[in-house]
Amino acid sequence: MQSIMVTGATSMVGSAIVAEALRQNKKVGAVIRKNSPQLKNLAALDKSQNFKIYEADINDYENLKPDEKYDAFIHLAWQNTEHSKRDCLKPHIDNIAYTIDAVKAAKRAGCKIFINAGSQAEYGCGQEKLRGDSPCNPESGYGIAKYAAGKMALIAAENEGMKYCHTRILSTYGPGMKDNTLVMYLIKTLLNNEKPLLTACGQMWDYMYVSDTARAFLAIAEKGMHGKIYPLGSDHPKRLKEYVEIIRAIVNPLMELGFGEKEYYPHQPMYLCADITELRENTGFEPAIDFADGVKMLVDWVRANEKKG
Repeated sequence: MQSIMVTGATSMVGSAIVAEALRQNKKVGAVIRKNSPQLKNLAALDKSQNFKIYEADINDYENLKPDEKYDAFIHLAWQNTEHSKRDCLKPHIDNIAYTIDAVKAAKRAGCKIFINAGSQAEYGCGQEKLRGDSPCNPESGYGIAKYAAGKMALIAAENEGMKYCHTRILSTYGPGMKDNTLVMYLIKTLLNNEKPLLTACGQMWDYMYVSDTARAFLAIAEKGMHGKIYPLGSDHPKRLKEYVEIIRAIVNPLMELGFGEKEYYPHQPMYLCADITELRENTGFEPAIDFADGVKMLVDWVRANEKKG
């Protein structure tokens, strides 16, 4: 596998996949929204001869006709991912159709495999490590649509003669993540010498640094088995409260933490940990970044960006 196309290429995970693929000397076609304000996320990569941008909004993938051929297609783009919009049903129903449009675009690009980015929200609320064959009972409109998109994209890929793999991202963190995520909220609040307002943080969680997530996607593109579903996590879960305390120890060790001062989100899963045994066995992938080391790199990135204004 020497070349990939990526939708949602300016996102945190998308830009990390692009960067890692270029580091591995692969040809990359990055599909981004027209006039995307996040284009700056890829600006440093634009000088590579192996890198090409295709501008297409998610609702226009049916007209996406790449002028080069690629081996693998990684589909990350999805509209209305914010927590406040996860039960806005019409946009998520549209996302299912856009995923099928992406499969057809992958075929036009000559791709042999289509890798779809799903979500932990497909599982709903469970109490054991999540595998590809774990029961799914999605509770949000977002989770239901992600699940349906995966099932339909498998059929579409088989109809087009392509291999298909599905991922379920649990909790990725790193440069480029949104301010309303817990990790970024904690870092910025603690850097400002303010007390973070938190839930009881009793969940069992499984954070994976974004460069590891990127390597996992590329490993699946290279060696993933057709029809497999791969949950993506570090395989080193912790109580969420412990993650929070690690971040405090790195950023502002003496600051008080406001545990229990907020309610849990609706549809809040309390156990979200991945079993990556199949991913290891099929692809040889192994997470490399410890959570504390990842936080230190993210804090450095936040400080550097604050200096830039």
